[in-house]
Amino acid sequence: MREPSVAQPPPTFRPVERSRAALHGHLSERMGFLSEFRDPTRWYSKLFIAALALFFFTILATAAISGYLVYRMISPAQSHSNIDLKTFPGRPESLSYTVAGEGPRDGWFFPGLKSAPTVVLCPAYQSSRGELLTLASALQDHQYNVLLFDFSAQGSSGGRTTLGFREVKELRAAMDAVANRGDVDADRFGLWGVNLGAYAALSEATSDRRVRALAVESPYDRPRQLVAVLVNRSGLGSIPLVGLMARWGFGWVNYQYRNVPPLSVNLGKLDGVGQLYLESPDEPALAAQTSGLFRASPPPHELVALPHGNYEGMLDEEKHNYENRIVSFFLMYLPPAGAPARLPQ
Repeated sequence: MREPSVAQPPPTFRPVERSRAALHGHLSERMGFLSEFRDPTRWYSKLFIAALALFFFTILATAAISGYLVYRMISPAQSHSNIDLKTFPGRPESLSYTVAGEGPRDGWFFPGLKSAPTVVLCPAYQSSRGELLTLASALQDHQYNVLLFDFSAQGSSGGRTTLGFREVKELRAAMDAVANRGDVDADRFGLWGVNLGAYAALSEATSDRRVRALAVESPYDRPRQLVAVLVNRSGLGSIPLVGLMARWGFGWVNYQYRNVPPLSVNLGKLDGVGQLYLESPDEPALAAQTSGLFRASPPPHELVALPHGNYEGMLDEEKHNYENRIVSFFLMYLPPAGAPARLPQ
């Protein structure tokens, strides 16, 4: 009989050969691309590589500029102010205190009426307590106790600034030192500040019931908004991405404060606290922030548009008018003697 034929398996070497050929083709294409990338011969390859190199150079240059700006912001040039406390009018005293994590500090305490409230003056960014002596004298003349001090990286204080984050703690330490003197009203404080000082004053007032009145000029909702202002002041704000990278770099340096909410979130806690918001035309961005914070705050509050900001640089007559406005505000909402004035409805 004839034996049945056995079916033969189909050959398998051809698909394998095709797969190897395809893989070899892909590898050849990739190697050709990499070779073209390393040693371009075509015009469009040269153009692409030149554009890519320019892109990376621009990013690196922008990052370097932004990094330098952030460094200069948090470590600004300091101006020291010294006075002879023994001969200066108003008989100021040195007040020593300690800021946790920052070390010893000192302030100038101008005594007013015994058991009267204290007005704490918070300097602006790159300013110092010595530039506020005439305002302190004007308040002291109306029987207020007045405290002048310097934030970190300003005036007589070392360290670096956080544009408001850590400065709130520094302000609180100064207030606690005054409250512990025993010859002031420890439950009534007034605060005044400009930009950085205004941010610290507003932030402290939302969490400290001892603050009964505050006057703030050019405050901002978040410290990174002052970063944008400082970038523009430097004249480099027109360079693409510099402002964005500077804000990112500042946020990275102050990463521990990433969860701090904007001031506007807590302004409702100022209900019943007298507030004076001073809008300066010198910094349009901060003027917009000032009016925004005023609208978000509860009464009693007032918004005043100044003809000029920068108290330290005002002419004598303009500075005198400014001081009268500040003194009048505190006399209304933080009288030096007797019961607080009745707040308008």
